[in-house]
Amino acid sequence: MRIRLTLPALLVACVTLTAEQTPQAGDWPQWRGPSRTGVSTETGLAQQWPSGGPPVVWTAPGLGAGYGAVAVKGTRVFVQGLRGNQTMVHSLNRADGKYLWSKNLGRGGSNDRGSGPRSTPTIDGDRVYILTEAGDLWCLGEDGTEVWHRNILREFSGSNISWLISESPLVDGDRVIVTPGGRNAGIVALDKMTGKTIWTAKELSDHAGYASAMVVDVEGVRAYTTFTASAAVGVRASDGKLMWRYPAAANGTANIATPVVFQNKIFYTSDYGTGGGLVTVQAQSGELSAKEVYFTRQMRNHHGGVVLVNGTLYGFSGPILHAIDFLTGKLLWNDRSVGKGAVTYADNRLYILSEDNVVGLAEVTPKGYVEKGQFQIADQGLPSWAHPVVAGARLYIRNQNTLTAYDVRVR
Repeated sequence: MRIRLTLPALLVACVTLTAEQTPQAGDWPQWRGPSRTGVSTETGLAQQWPSGGPPVVWTAPGLGAGYGAVAVKGTRVFVQGLRGNQTMVHSLNRADGKYLWSKNLGRGGSNDRGSGPRSTPTIDGDRVYILTEAGDLWCLGEDGTEVWHRNILREFSGSNISWLISESPLVDGDRVIVTPGGRNAGIVALDKMTGKTIWTAKELSDHAGYASAMVVDVEGVRAYTTFTASAAVGVRASDGKLMWRYPAAANGTANIATPVVFQNKIFYTSDYGTGGGLVTVQAQSGELSAKEVYFTRQMRNHHGGVVLVNGTLYGFSGPILHAIDFLTGKLLWNDRSVGKGAVTYADNRLYILSEDNVVGLAEVTPKGYVEKGQFQIADQGLPSWAHPVVAGARLYIRNQNTLTAYDVRVR
């Protein structure tokens, strides 16, 4: 294990937050937003776009290759990219997109479906946690100073997966949760301040999936849930003990979508002909168990994620956008929309980024698909798979080497 704490790094780790560092309304500090749900609470956003889309605020070229989305907090934007064979993280000025600093995180990864990082940085207080496509987990200060660094594949006997590590680290309380996929270490918890191991999930030796973990709390029993390569699982937060295993919603190729957690219910979904399942989690004597409520083939989500809004799940099932009832799985409507892609919610609208370089805006309603605008972005030669981010009345679209911020305020 490599943990290097220099005096400057310790000062970064322990510094009192300034006004600039304090979370603000409109921040999007991690994968899929403040609650990791893909749902924004912002209001006052444009309900229809003009022809050609919303106005551009700034464009930042030179990120390098990759599919990771952005994290936004205070005056900063953080994003990863591959330059040459080196994987990087960049800190940009939120106001104008100019580079504040870039840090080399080591040798990156190449792949036939696009090289570079797939993860989104996680901002927690004055620290940033980054997981690279090669398994290097870094804790940095907001100025880029290293606090600690470990390689989760090498240290927990994991192996990289076919299309490279794609999860974004989960910070929960005093720990960081990641999934090395090693023997007796399918999931691990590390101390977020030092990087030291708190526990490994000793009953879980599955290879990693491509999903990112979520927190589940039922009657005071806390757990972490994610997809491995072969099942949806939950482990107890206190010690990593395996609480449940749900293989029905998993496939044997790539399990990608982040679980959707609402109270004591969790929806898991994957594609490759599989579908989705809702489970109810119950607590008894300090342990949790999961029981299937329904299974449906009406939500076979590949990589673009699913959002839950007012009891309805919205997401692509294969190439078609579907809306289904969360509690029953009943199909409410489907539409081809702008084409298969990723969805984010804000202010009664779905923000959709098609893998074929089209950005769409649609009304959120269980009654049917109502489009409110679309525009084209430049073709970079690879699918546009990064998830859209809505933060501080701006829409951030990352497409490989380029990040663009759009003004989506009511005008």
